[in-house]
Amino acid sequence: MCEYSATEGVPTDWHLVHLGSRAVGGAALVIAEATAVEPIGRISPGCTGIYTDEQVEVWSRIVRFIHEQGSVAGIQIAHAGRKASANIPWAGPGVVAQSKGGWQTVGPSDIPFNENDPKPHALTVQEISQTVQKFKEAAKRAHQAGFKVLELHAAHGYLLNQFLSPLINQRTDQYGGSFENRIRFLREVVAEIKTVWPNELPFFVRISATDWTEKNEQSWGLDESVELSKVLRADGVDLIDVSTGGVVAHAHIPVAPGFQVSFAREIKKRAEIATSAVGLITEPKQAEEIVASNSADMVMLARELLRDPYWPRRAAKELGVPFSENIPVPKQYLRSW
Repeated sequence: MCEYSATEGVPTDWHLVHLGSRAVGGAALVIAEATAVEPIGRISPGCTGIYTDEQVEVWSRIVRFIHEQGSVAGIQIAHAGRKASANIPWAGPGVVAQSKGGWQTVGPSDIPFNENDPKPHALTVQEISQTVQKFKEAAKRAHQAGFKVLELHAAHGYLLNQFLSPLINQRTDQYGGSFENRIRFLREVVAEIKTVWPNELPFFVRISATDWTEKNEQSWGLDESVELSKVLRADGVDLIDVSTGGVVAHAHIPVAPGFQVSFAREIKKRAEIATSAVGLITEPKQAEEIVASNSADMVMLARELLRDPYWPRRAAKELGVPFSENIPVPKQYLRSW
């Protein structure tokens, strides 16, 4: 969950307390927010980055604290593409003008996310190659910072997702048109990351399994996500983090408890790759059933952990899991168990 609380891409004490609280709360894996691989890749001026030595130094402190609590620290590296330069949520909707500290956004084509937004700059082939290297450098810095899990954000309408969806990608070169061309940018990023990210450490890719515009013949859907996941498995990706939506502004998304689990189940079954399930998973028994029924290999929580950072400990109690054997309790809190 983006906190919109960084300064020039540098995490602050808020991030230490925010992420550290989830580790203290018993989460097995704590993944830092969508973190930009370059300044123009930030969703907002308040978003974190991992493209400078100063950022790595601050992230390292946060990582050490997470690991000291018995959790594993992961990070999600991202580029917002045409959805960048946005206001932080509590400042209201819209984009930040370049005259007020915003920047020129980029994308596969010059189609803006909202009709009234400035048009993004369509990346040239050379600029795509340069962006691939930005992702590689970010992965290298993530390893330097001590993160043990890397997740590549190719969902929710951000840059890599924009190239996947034919609704947004109107290119006529080797990065547009056919399925193979539209997944090329993502595959190149994965290949470069694999040269710097250790094989023994998990490497996830987050995708939007559907644009939620299936009635449009030019949309991205489950079948394409299955085929992509097969390719990514062969390319060395360990797990597909299955979300949906975000690529267009006005898609109708049928939000309900566990509404995305079926996509994780289908990708796991048909692509024969590990998946995680997300989306309105709020109750321990609900989460346990997803894993027990083999619908996904992992459950990830976001907003529910904003509401209750101690959810994993509550879940363990409700499901009858002994704290001492499975979830380390900070010695400072032992008197409460």
